[in-house]
Amino acid sequence: MKIAFVGKGGSGKTTLSSLFIRHLAANEAHVVAVDADINQHLGAALGLDDQEAAALPAMGAHLPLIKEYLRGSNPRIASAGTMIKTTPPGEGSRLLRVRENNPIYEACARTVRLDDGEIRLMATGPFTESDLGVACYHSKVGAVELCLNHLVDGPDDYVVVDMTAGSDSFASGMFTRFDMTFLVAEPTRKGVSVYRQYKEYARDFGVALRVVGNKVQGKDDLEYLRSEVGDDLLITVGHSDWVRAMEKGRPDRFEQLEAENRMALQALQNAADDSYGQRDWERYTRQMVHFHLKNAESWGNEKTGADLAAQVDPSFVLDERFARDDAAQPV
Repeated sequence: MKIAFVGKGGSGKTTLSSLFIRHLAANEAHVVAVDADINQHLGAALGLDDQEAAALPAMGAHLPLIKEYLRGSNPRIASAGTMIKTTPPGEGSRLLRVRENNPIYEACARTVRLDDGEIRLMATGPFTESDLGVACYHSKVGAVELCLNHLVDGPDDYVVVDMTAGSDSFASGMFTRFDMTFLVAEPTRKGVSVYRQYKEYARDFGVALRVVGNKVQGKDDLEYLRSEVGDDLLITVGHSDWVRAMEKGRPDRFEQLEAENRMALQALQNAADDSYGQRDWERYTRQMVHFHLKNAESWGNEKTGADLAAQVDPSFVLDERFARDDAAQPV
């Protein structure tokens, strides 16, 4: 299943996404983690030192490889150069699976060993000096969106994405790629305003959204979030000595995380698991096509010099069966 962590800058979404990833690894889950935030801190939150975090390959730098691999033998795509971030898969396309080895993982992913297991970590790459004045960060996140469009996952597979802050997630259709979106909100007016904005944008697309209250210090904070968020509030998290030690670079073993916080992480996993069971693969594919056609008309056709609507395979629907180890690619 695909899970996003969103929230305003400084809300703690990277910290919480890293805790959730550690929790999944401790439960022996298969995990691909993606740092899609403009501030690339997920690697450090997962225990990498500065040198190791800086050495993570940038997905955006490998976009030609990503496109060429995913294109496969799809006859509707004339060349990898005509693929854009929203290009959907079709007959002949190569799909990604969480548990396999493939050239994209070899180039863009690194194995991170945690206390109780290991995960694959991918990163968009930071916003560099050469980007200033000539690019927006969403162009880098396009590599993530393209991979998510071609990724098939089963109920025991987890793809966890630490998204860019605030409502910037809506600069593309990537917000519809997730079975569950956890919005991390502080008990403040700004924290709640991001929740309201996100909920409004997501309303027409069937996005499963639950709120994680962070930095909750007492009854007043809890009651404030309950009054502003209502039933969307799933769990709350307060002060953690384990997290404080982790942020200083010297955490205890993950099993020493406070019991109430371990229970909160299990509640997140339960909510995500329940949401995956409700995935509508036809709607999922239809939304992918919807955003591709919008992007094609607004800028893609002009940029590539091709009719990108022709890339849509009307008979193709992503399906869970492609996630099995013994499943053939849709060729």
